[in-house]
Amino acid sequence: LATSLTASACQASVRSEPRITAFVQSAPMARLRFGTFLAPHHPSGEHPMLQFQRDIDFAEHLDRLGFDEFWRGEHHSSGWEMIASPEMFLAGAAQRTHNIMLGTGVTSVPYHHPFNVAQRIVQLDHMSKGRAMFGSGPGALPSDARTLGIDPMVQRDRQDEALSVIIRLLRGDDRFSHESDWFTLNDARLQLLPMQEDLPMVTASSISPSGMTLAGKYGMGVLSIASNSTDGIQALPTQWGFAEQAAAEHGQTVDRKNWRVLMSFHLAESREQARNEAVDGLHRWHNEYNVWTLGRPNATHVDDKWKLLDQVAGDGAGAAGASVVGTPDDLVRAIRHLQEITGGFGVVLGFAHDWANREATWRSWELFARYVVPELNGYTAGLRESQEYLNRHQAELMGGASKAVVSKIMSHEGAAAAMKTTIEQAAAAKAVRPTGDADEQSDFRPGAGLPTSPTPNA
Repeated sequence: LATSLTASACQASVRSEPRITAFVQSAPMARLRFGTFLAPHHPSGEHPMLQFQRDIDFAEHLDRLGFDEFWRGEHHSSGWEMIASPEMFLAGAAQRTHNIMLGTGVTSVPYHHPFNVAQRIVQLDHMSKGRAMFGSGPGALPSDARTLGIDPMVQRDRQDEALSVIIRLLRGDDRFSHESDWFTLNDARLQLLPMQEDLPMVTASSISPSGMTLAGKYGMGVLSIASNSTDGIQALPTQWGFAEQAAAEHGQTVDRKNWRVLMSFHLAESREQARNEAVDGLHRWHNEYNVWTLGRPNATHVDDKWKLLDQVAGDGAGAAGASVVGTPDDLVRAIRHLQEITGGFGVVLGFAHDWANREATWRSWELFARYVVPELNGYTAGLRESQEYLNRHQAELMGGASKAVVSKIMSHEGAAAAMKTTIEQAAAAKAVRPTGDADEQSDFRPGAGLPTSPTPNA
């Protein structure tokens, strides 16, 4: 399998011109969409105001690069995740972006009255000129639920109940009432509906079947948040079946094009460079956030940063871990492998992190846009086929062109004499080259291509 660039070719492409690998036409596949999932996971210590601004700058950067989706989370504790209202942030980002879709990734619906959730997403859709996406979840951090006095055992059931109401509101159903043990609606109907006729809706899915089951029940998309962990990847092949089963039971349909899979990566021109850039930030993220702050199950402190990097990212292509720290080619292989083991999905979301500094991180996303996206979606296939065609037909194409040029030159006495002089000078220069240099010396110059003989039929 030939991908867009080898590691050395990718390096050359950034610094000069790429060395193209041999082209192999792969079987056509449905085109993917691409985006980011920004929880966020920012180390504590930075000025919060600047963090907010930096994240809006990041959304603008991805919009310029042509990414399709930008998802923003909701959290109320941990120090690292400081976005209390994804809708407010996305409304701000909407004023700085033009095309990228903006999604709540996700709204923890058990923390809010469903009517207010529906109203906020409608307002975001209008303020973004029809670019809003609604993502829902039960709430990720136990500390948030504890603060709000919510029993974790009821969060997923409350998400289900809230969705049954929110969907009716966004659909514009006639007025209805709903009585619950945690909210009440009396003759409810939104006075303003979404700008989009079919506003994209997804539910978060982890390792449990809950998220996939809800997606099937309501016929909505899925955001597989845990797919950037080893356990999450192992669960993916069976996850989609839960959505299909639930959809069949409730008379709904689900489509893999609305399945969003999360991947962690950091890209550079070489694996060595990518590893050097990401190793310290990854080490801090794991030990300080996952282990010391959250105490995630099965997460243990690792002293050796390089050992941790090998555990998380393997050999650059995700072979031994859940992330890719390497080159664009490595990530292409990892995504294609994930497509194979899952049966296919529609959207690849990169997990946004601070493993590297801002400059290296932005360059990583730029490499993704320049090389990973076109390779997976076949944007450069025709260009490489055209290049190969010319390579296979060099003799006939260049021979015919040279013959036509020489014929025209020879019909003009002055031009013919000048060409003869030029050829004699080139031959003389070649004769005096040091031994061994002849094979490596190219006679080509931009705009050149003269034959070695002034005779048209030579």
